[in-house]
Amino acid sequence: PNGFCGMSIVFVGDVPDHRCLIPGNLNLSEAWLNRTIPLEQERGKLQHRQCRRYRLDVIRNLSATFADPDSINMSEVEQEPCLDGWEYSKDQYISTIVSEWDLVCGDDWKGPFSMSMFFVGVLVGSVISGQLSDRFGRKIILFATMAIQTGFSIIQAFSPNWEMFCFLNFLVGIGQISNYVAAFVLGSEILGKSVRVIYATAGIGISFAFGYMLLPLVAYFIRSWWILLLALSLPGLLYIPLWWFVYESPRWLLSKGRVREAEAILQHMAKKNGVIPPAVLFNRLELEGMMAENKKSYAIFHLIKTNNIRVITIIVLLVWMILAIGYFGLSLSTPNLHGDAYLNCFFSAVIEVPAYIASWLFLQRFSRRFSLSGSFFLGGVVLLFIQLIPSSNFFTM
Repeated sequence: PNGFCGMSIVFVGDVPDHRCLIPGNLNLSEAWLNRTIPLEQERGKLQHRQCRRYRLDVIRNLSATFADPDSINMSEVEQEPCLDGWEYSKDQYISTIVSEWDLVCGDDWKGPFSMSMFFVGVLVGSVISGQLSDRFGRKIILFATMAIQTGFSIIQAFSPNWEMFCFLNFLVGIGQISNYVAAFVLGSEILGKSVRVIYATAGIGISFAFGYMLLPLVAYFIRSWWILLLALSLPGLLYIPLWWFVYESPRWLLSKGRVREAEAILQHMAKKNGVIPPAVLFNRLELEGMMAENKKSYAIFHLIKTNNIRVITIIVLLVWMILAIGYFGLSLSTPNLHGDAYLNCFFSAVIEVPAYIASWLFLQRFSRRFSLSGSFFLGGVVLLFIQLIPSSNFFTM
């Protein structure tokens, strides 16, 4: 579900073609009805303005005098905002949150703000998820935050207004990033060194990409925003049975002094892998050493306590900020690309699969520093070359 949770706004919050609504009680001729909306030149095309119309009282008076609107100079007619609301094209969508709550013209900032609230939730979840999983356990936080994501996504589909939608989007963001982080940590602590890299790159990444690829497929057949959101949320319920198959991290159990539980899980894993474990997994000296180490407590401020860790923290923060801006900036702009929005979104997801495989191969063969710097350099070069392509060739409104 994480693959299409964060990206669903691409279709849920897309802006359909729209123009001012003209009331049907004006008794205007077809010719005058077609001229109530001013025309403007946009990217070489003549189209109706989306946020202005001619004053209807003036149009009504002119239509009573002139049968043909072409006989007067319409550019001299006074204009007014869309006082009666808007009408939206149904060519691509039955409804989106934009058409549901008129998030256009003076309120056009509300659409992007809806997505921003999701990422505010991601920020909050990123800060608290690690602390919570350290205190309550990886497994509990994983499933609790999956419940938050799924539950509030379902409720979000029935949002009565835009404000409630934004608040729920904030909570969904908290749940989405928190279960992602918990799953990442849980897998890294359970798996051995030989498969940890492939789990962190191809394992989690490709699963995310497959979910992302499903998004345009589902959105193609479901054109109503709330039904789409509901359809994307319900699969989260399928993960409930996994509670009985996913084990807690033995490392975390040992850190809490729950040695017997950790030993039972490790022995079960050994049996499943055809390995005969020793009768005693941890001797007294090892346990005493782990207990002494675990008595030390760490907080977020430890990330900037010493010069060495401070530099590393700043570099990691910058890396993630740049990655997030580039990745989500490109992914969320797929509706603005030339061509079919559903195919554009699908191709954006498909390309992630070879990217994750490539990252795994690079990390297997080269150092972390070279792999990270190389991928940044390649991405930057490609983005620079994109600027050489005329915007009329790949962007449309």
